Amino acid sequence: MMDEKKISRKLQHERRIVADMIALYCRKKHSTKELCNDCRTLAEYADRRTMACPKMAEKTFCSQCKSHCYRQDMRERIREVMRFAGPRIILHHPIAALRHLYYSKLKKSN
Repeated sequence: MMDEKKISRKLQHERRIVADMIALYCRKKHSTKELCNDCRTLAEYADRRTMACPKMAEKTFCSQCKSHCYRQDMRERIREVMRFAGPRIILHHPIAALRHLYYSKLKKSN
C-alpha cells in the first residue's frame, strides 16, 4: 500500500498525462490551439473521475482497473484519444511515456 504522499503524486501525474494526451489529440485531430468544446468536456470528465478514483493506491492505469468508472460513451472517447495520443506522447513527454511502458509491462508480467 502506498503512503499518502506517493498517492497524491501519482494522482497529479495521472491527471497531467491524461490532460496532455487529450490536448495532443485535440491539437492534431481538430487543428486547434485551445481545447475544442468536446475535448474540454472529456478532459473535465476524465479529471473528475481521476480525482474521485477509490483505487488510486492499488491500480496502475485506468485501462487495467477492474472497476470502470467512466460512462460507456466517455470510455469510448478516451480510448480513441489514447489510441491516437499514446504512441505520439513519447515525443512530447518521453519520461512519462517510458514510465507508462515500464508499469504496463510490469503489470502484464505479474
